[in-house]
Amino acid sequence: ERAALQERLAARQQALERLQSDYSALEQRLRAAQQAEADLRVQIGQLSTQIEQERKQAAEKLAVLDDARQKLSDAFKALAADALQSSSRSFLELAKATLEKFQEAAKGDLEKRQQAIGELVKPVKESLEKVDAKILELEKARVGAYEALRQQVGALLDSQRMLQTETARLVQALRRPQVRGRWGEIQLQRVVELAGMQEHCDFFQQQSTDSEDGRLRPDLLVRLPGGKTIVVDAKVPLTAYLEAVEAADEPQRAEHLRAHAQQVRSHIESLGRKSYFDQFDPSPEFVVLFLPGEVFFSAAVAQDPGLIEWATERRVIPASPTTLISLLKAVAYGWQQQRLAENAAAIQKLGQELYKRIADMAEHWARLGDSLKRATEAYNKAVGTLESRVLVSARRFAELGVPTGKDKEITSALDVDVTPRQLQAPEMCGDPRAKGPAAEDGA
Repeated sequence: ERAALQERLAARQQALERLQSDYSALEQRLRAAQQAEADLRVQIGQLSTQIEQERKQAAEKLAVLDDARQKLSDAFKALAADALQSSSRSFLELAKATLEKFQEAAKGDLEKRQQAIGELVKPVKESLEKVDAKILELEKARVGAYEALRQQVGALLDSQRMLQTETARLVQALRRPQVRGRWGEIQLQRVVELAGMQEHCDFFQQQSTDSEDGRLRPDLLVRLPGGKTIVVDAKVPLTAYLEAVEAADEPQRAEHLRAHAQQVRSHIESLGRKSYFDQFDPSPEFVVLFLPGEVFFSAAVAQDPGLIEWATERRVIPASPTTLISLLKAVAYGWQQQRLAENAAAIQKLGQELYKRIADMAEHWARLGDSLKRATEAYNKAVGTLESRVLVSARRFAELGVPTGKDKEITSALDVDVTPRQLQAPEMCGDPRAKGPAAEDGA
């Protein structure tokens, strides 16, 4: 369960990293959009300033035209006279028409400028609208990402709390000797299954042996080719190791790890006693101390570098799951080679037996051929006697007129010219040279 929770925690962390990466990408895109918006707003400000200046210039021109028209009107009024009234009226109308023409031209020029400015600003306006839409979209995505991130973080926190709870329960359970022992036996069974050695391994989960040193209970007996055995005893020295893991500072951790190495050394010493080996018949080649975790083995060796040599001198081999799998694989290869040797011996014996039976059959065939030949020779001799002695006399009965009682002539018997075919194969002719290899194999 702890491994499953760790896998879930790792998956949650990977999802959190992906969300953070997506969020960073969204922030970069948002900053780029905001920069583009700022640039567009600067351009709009510049265009607005330019439009305002154009408007002011047009207004100034209109003001100048109005002022000129007013001045002309005042001047013509000052020169008014009865004699020149009609002429001044015509001149005023002409001036008015001229001023209106100038005003129309100025208005048309202003409208063209406004239209040009509008066409110039239109792409900027469309770009701003697109930027606003993109910013809105990014904002929605950001809100959604924040929500998903919040949910993922919440789930991650829940998983972490669950993992901490399960880890605490597992640690408390592993502090009990019965649970530790059962866990070690389960790990030992898994190692045997991975090595494919179920056929040649005997588990003794409920069996124990009495000795002067107390009750001994091996966990596994590995049968070797040739009748030898290897005893495997699973030990789980977890007390000092768990205290080292939970230590608050490095000195306490080092002290607990030294105690852990001493516990492993104590197990090796108990398994290396002569009384332990004498309990088994035949005595095992060596005893394997199985530690069901790589970290237990490596931590003990790190604190006690001479542990392996010291254990080997006592015919005790400390083994982690990886080491024991390699050992069992080697034993499985030995069994495979023995099966091959046994099959080869059985095939050799079967070949010798088959060769002997073929030789016996060849002798029978040779005797049968000889018998057929002798039978043919006897038949031909009998035919010769019948033709030369019996049938000649029998035919004289008919020549002498003795009634035979039937109108039937005596026919002559034919000789048999076909002889049995001789066996040519040396094996079928009883040739001693052909039996030489078989005799040597049998020897």
